[in-house]
Amino acid sequence: MERRTFIQGLAALGVIGSLPLPLSQAFANTVTNPVSVDDLPKLKGDLTLYLGRGEGGLYENVLQAIQKNNPDFNLAIRRGPTAALANTIVAEAKAGVKRADLFWAVDSGAIGLVTDAGLAKPLPDDLSAQLQPQFKYKDWAPVTGRIRTLPFNTSRLTKDQIPTSIMEIADSDLSIGWAPAYASFQSFVTAMRILQGDDKTAKWLKKVKKRAKTYAGELGVVMGVERGEVDIGFANHYYTLRLKSGKPDANLDLAFTQNDAGCLVNASGILTLNSDPLATNFMRYLLSKEVQGYLAREAYEIPLVNGIAQPDGLPSLSSVSPPKIDLTQLADLQPTIDLMRSNGVL
Repeated sequence: MERRTFIQGLAALGVIGSLPLPLSQAFANTVTNPVSVDDLPKLKGDLTLYLGRGEGGLYENVLQAIQKNNPDFNLAIRRGPTAALANTIVAEAKAGVKRADLFWAVDSGAIGLVTDAGLAKPLPDDLSAQLQPQFKYKDWAPVTGRIRTLPFNTSRLTKDQIPTSIMEIADSDLSIGWAPAYASFQSFVTAMRILQGDDKTAKWLKKVKKRAKTYAGELGVVMGVERGEVDIGFANHYYTLRLKSGKPDANLDLAFTQNDAGCLVNASGILTLNSDPLATNFMRYLLSKEVQGYLAREAYEIPLVNGIAQPDGLPSLSSVSPPKIDLTQLADLQPTIDLMRSNGVL
């Protein structure tokens, strides 16, 4: 669907379809069919959204389309790094100030900072019922998913040469690309701490650091892998898919670990900070067929409603075995930062 068609199709508000965490099971389930914005009522009134930066402006396109098709809806937007906005929301609440009605975060760890502070309002039953059990949270709605992956250079490796355990990567002879300062990588390390403990995580970081080349971001990691600077990298799935969409013959493919932090499924998400039905109705827009389809096609993110095609180039999700973890636990970021610093990674 072209962007013009997408904008024309965003007309109102409503209810949606499904979500996954153990993806091999969740995507096999049949849930309510996704709802088109054409079948939803108009948004009317004023809201303030705190929007975490991400996805190269594609989230902005979604917001512009929603506003264009709801002329009586005024959305004020404060933009910034997701973690910084989460801290701002908590600080404002402690000061008795309320500026944000909604928070759309590109990382569930930032969501956890706000929910842990008791600031998010519970989802209504009808919205919560749309979510798969493994991705159901009482006070926030995941919007799109992303999988941690091992992009690898196909001219240097075959998939069966790559360990399926993230811990074994540290003991391999593979050269590695990573972006330790990147938020998604730090969430991955937090998941490793939760699953493996601090001691094993620290040893893993030390071993990997000896053979790792550092990049500013995970797109840089993937580009470095494709150029043959390193054998493999650590990155969210969509960076590889985006690069390959513009360069189909790239020496690049995806590998996955099994049941560990190396194939963590994280999510962007949205929550409301007040009980205004308008805020909840806005959240429903993000689960619409049009928005979910747009983000799957353009951002290569995983749609979290039933019946929406997966991003081109993403392997069958039935073969992916992510760990079972409460994504809001990823908010426990400071111990991760401290661990990475004490081991010379940051």
